[in-house]
Amino acid sequence: MASPFKSLMDDDRRYLKSFQLFRERSSEQQCMQNFIRRILPDILASIGNGNGCLNVMGVGSGSGDLDLEMFSQLRLKHPGVSVHSEVVEPSSEMLENYKDLVAKTPDLENVKFSWNKMTASEFEKHWREKNFTKKMDFIHMIQMLYYIADPGAAVSFFRSLLNKNGKLLIILVSGKSAWEKLWNYKAKMYENTVSYSVTTRDIKSYLDAMGIKSTYYELPSQMDITECFQEGNEKGELLLDFLTEVSDFSKTAPPHLRSGLLELLRHPDCSTEVDGRVIFNNSLGVLVLEPDH
Repeated sequence: MASPFKSLMDDDRRYLKSFQLFRERSSEQQCMQNFIRRILPDILASIGNGNGCLNVMGVGSGSGDLDLEMFSQLRLKHPGVSVHSEVVEPSSEMLENYKDLVAKTPDLENVKFSWNKMTASEFEKHWREKNFTKKMDFIHMIQMLYYIADPGAAVSFFRSLLNKNGKLLIILVSGKSAWEKLWNYKAKMYENTVSYSVTTRDIKSYLDAMGIKSTYYELPSQMDITECFQEGNEKGELLLDFLTEVSDFSKTAPPHLRSGLLELLRHPDCSTEVDGRVIFNNSLGVLVLEPDH
């Protein structure tokens, strides 16, 4: 039976509003920036083959702010090296925001961009059909494997594009976060036609089964979801949309489903209460992979 709900991913304007609010209410962006500034530089130091050019790919790059943070670290570790960046992003609005950000950012004269308005699956099909042989020195896949039917196969494909000293960086919600409990609840209550439940634990299990080594980092992150419990609060409703991946969840969900979700979100397995605020466990995990050859 088909889900009675409208996918948030099919409502571009509301998705962008809820996503922006999520970023304001969570420490996710900050914890990723901290990783990029403190840990990623040592990872980037080993890429490249000394030919004066680095090929970089962002899969699901969004509006590009994290990409530009990474370019800054690349420039510090590889001064004077030119960069060719393949940007893969299905949202027209996100791509335009990325291009605007590039236009406003100095010190990018050494970076050449190729814009690919397509999903990761579409990009893989395009790449295979064209028989491209280009190899990448650095590929990052940040918070995007949720929208792929076979995340393991996607990881295998993009890993196959790595150069000899290349690195593949994957950032997802951690298996220790509350997201897995939320996904399990949703799967029991209604058919989840929006995305696929995947955490770093799932990807690590796949890698282990394939005998693929990886390095793992845990990134603690939190999100203030207090407004979700204030009935009629517009921002709370947007946050519930983001958490459930359903457009106008509060208006379309049966009362028992909405109350059950709020009960779960407030449960100690998902959140803690601090000074009257409800803080959701939004921890992330990072996997760094080497080439397959």
